[in-house]
Amino acid sequence: MSVDYYPQRIICLTEETTEMLYLLGEQDRIVGISGFTVRPPQARKEKHKVAAFTSAKIDKILDLKPDLVLGFSDLQADIAAELIRHGINVHIFNQRSVSEILGMVLTLGAMVGCQEKAEQWVSGIENKIREMKNEVATRKLKPTVYFEEWYDPIITGIQWVSELIVIAGGQECFPELANESLAKNRIIANPLDVAKRNPDIIIGSWCGRKFRPQHAVERAGWEDVAAVKHNQIFEIKSANILQPGPAALTDGLDEIKRIIDNWLVAH
Repeated sequence: MSVDYYPQRIICLTEETTEMLYLLGEQDRIVGISGFTVRPPQARKEKHKVAAFTSAKIDKILDLKPDLVLGFSDLQADIAAELIRHGINVHIFNQRSVSEILGMVLTLGAMVGCQEKAEQWVSGIENKIREMKNEVATRKLKPTVYFEEWYDPIITGIQWVSELIVIAGGQECFPELANESLAKNRIIANPLDVAKRNPDIIIGSWCGRKFRPQHAVERAGWEDVAAVKHNQIFEIKSANILQPGPAALTDGLDEIKRIIDNWLVAH
């Protein structure tokens, strides 16, 4: 089939599709990216920056004459609508779980004529997850992990993060919130609710800001939390865990697993 049928000038409004196209070897199709993109690092040097997250330079996008614009979530709905009114092809992904991230990769691969490469990448991740699950299945100790996505108000981790915690051998601190896709539904109004659950490990990844462990240590009522008492407070950079794409399933999962493994050694 002729490659001319597939989009040749793609704009990625979020990082995960940019990174995935690079992994598929299709980076030459990308003509514009999000200004928040840090993975892969060469993308910032090679591509035009045309968007933040909830805002975009519509005129600049139109000047680049894209035949496909890729976005993520309802938060980019207004950008998508504006581009559609200008006759641009737009696809908005909305993946929130590990399986949906893998589905996104397969869809993206098909959209650019690289289905086989995408299937191979997904198969590799499936094998990695399967092996990790088998490794942790027989462990008698599984630490409770509290993941903090934001600090004021406190917002706990989105679904794919909660799933990765379990895959890596931990227990989600707030399992009843894990499937809530909207951040407002994962707000912990009272910080003492975290303390009451006494997490063994605290992982912070404040979206767009550097996590400050001292912020958690200084919260009233947290001084007796196991993670605080035993200095089990860590940061995972948001680029490695909070973008619903390849980074979360590679570096992000590896970092969570390393933190949990080190905790296990001490116990």
